[in-house]
Amino acid sequence: MSGRDHFATRYEQHFGDRLVRCFAHRPGSVLDSFRRALGRAPQNDCIVADGGRYSYRQAADAAERIAAQLAQRGVEAGDRVALLLGNDAPFVLSLLAIARLGAIAVPVNVREQRDGIGYILGHCEARAVICDADQIAKIAGPEQLPALAHRFIVGGDAGDGEPFQALLADPGKAAPEPALNEEDTAIILYTSGTTGRPKGVMLTHLNLIHTLMHYQQRMSLVDGERSLLVVPASHVTGVAAVILTMMHVAGCVVLVRQFDAAAFVALAARERITHTSMVPAMYNLCLLRADFSEHDLSAWRIGGFGGAPMPEVTIARLHEQLPALQLINAYGATETTSPTTVLPPGDAAHCPDSVGTVVTCGEVRVMDDQGREVPAGEAGELWISGPMVVPGYWNNAEANQREFVAGHWRSGDIGSKDQHGYVRVHDRKKDMINRGGYNIYSVELENLIVRHPGVVECAAVAQPDPVLGEKIHIFISHGEQSPAVQDDAIKRFCAEHLADYKIPDYITLQSEPLPRNANGKVIKAQLRQRLSAG
Repeated sequence: MSGRDHFATRYEQHFGDRLVRCFAHRPGSVLDSFRRALGRAPQNDCIVADGGRYSYRQAADAAERIAAQLAQRGVEAGDRVALLLGNDAPFVLSLLAIARLGAIAVPVNVREQRDGIGYILGHCEARAVICDADQIAKIAGPEQLPALAHRFIVGGDAGDGEPFQALLADPGKAAPEPALNEEDTAIILYTSGTTGRPKGVMLTHLNLIHTLMHYQQRMSLVDGERSLLVVPASHVTGVAAVILTMMHVAGCVVLVRQFDAAAFVALAARERITHTSMVPAMYNLCLLRADFSEHDLSAWRIGGFGGAPMPEVTIARLHEQLPALQLINAYGATETTSPTTVLPPGDAAHCPDSVGTVVTCGEVRVMDDQGREVPAGEAGELWISGPMVVPGYWNNAEANQREFVAGHWRSGDIGSKDQHGYVRVHDRKKDMINRGGYNIYSVELENLIVRHPGVVECAAVAQPDPVLGEKIHIFISHGEQSPAVQDDAIKRFCAEHLADYKIPDYITLQSEPLPRNANGKVIKAQLRQRLSAG
């Protein structure tokens, strides 16, 4: 099949009354996608981590054993199996095993705390959990989690559970083949929960397959890619953009538990990494704390990023030191299985303020508060539709009714789309600052300020003011090894580039990182609380 035919599309009806454009030729499930890669390249590297190196054949055999052992313990298709695991081989092997069984994986970030873990496991009624030994103390007992019948422990003392190694023993017979429908839920990812309880986003096989194919198409991925995973495997970027995308193209995922810039660059060279997907701050830290000239990084050609704009100065420095690296911005959310838009290769330099154009099977409408589409170039809320948009939230009818309209997910992001189809994201609705009647998008300030030398990351929040309503407060992390940053220099820098009403009123400088939730997002609510506490 030619490349053009491979990505041919047609309209189909899904999730009840949704009519969406779909790829006509696609795997029927995540399991089907993996098995196709296994058939093409059984001896290719599949997983590289502290927990070992696995070929596709070895990974498939391990997943078969885990699936069969789970089945023998009564775990069935449709049951929820939680993964409280760091970036290591057991996460990927367990994910494959759950897909093989037709069950539903529920990845949980290891930075989550006891209350949050208890809520997630209880809400989805997880039947089993596979967790690192240092996480078991965070899991409540049977009296709080009556549905949780099995606990499997990776490393250390299994305590009241079973060692993970028991799942790798010869089961005697294979698990039954699942009867998968592509609209079945494959993974539940709980949103970060910056306000209220987290919501369980249901990622179906249809959603995931379209995401994998969108990444394959828009990043020109070929069989045998090698990606270095440093973001949490439990996040939509980790599990979909890296792990499952690599397995869709018979590629290899190299997992790292913690990000260290110098170690990351050395490992990327050693493993001949071709692909990464990280937040911009990680690329910036590589420039600040690693020496690219000491390593052969010629294989590294795709640098995906998202979650925040890439500072223009970072783009320029990366291009200077790694001219073969194509920086590709991808914008999306857990609810869109990420991505919704992708910035075409080569556009990062001359369109740094854009998150790109809409993916092949997606659609983005810019709507005002009355639910009316606005003209090209005007700002409004981004409503997103397509086969990658999830059917809804697990056991949460109220949120489904509030956030999904006629097959569109209401993103809560304020953005615009120009006449050429380039989308720009200006701010979250709740993060917009209103200073004396002027709307100020925090992302515009943040994108500018991170260009200042020595600034590692920053966040703009509103500080209440009795006269203007709100003023601008900037929190800046300059890092322990970065040059000293002065607040008056930051204000002068802003004055050179911004309208006077956008110049920060207050600046807080700190060496420690900004507060982030378990999924790595800056917790602006916590910064606002610091202001209200004086």
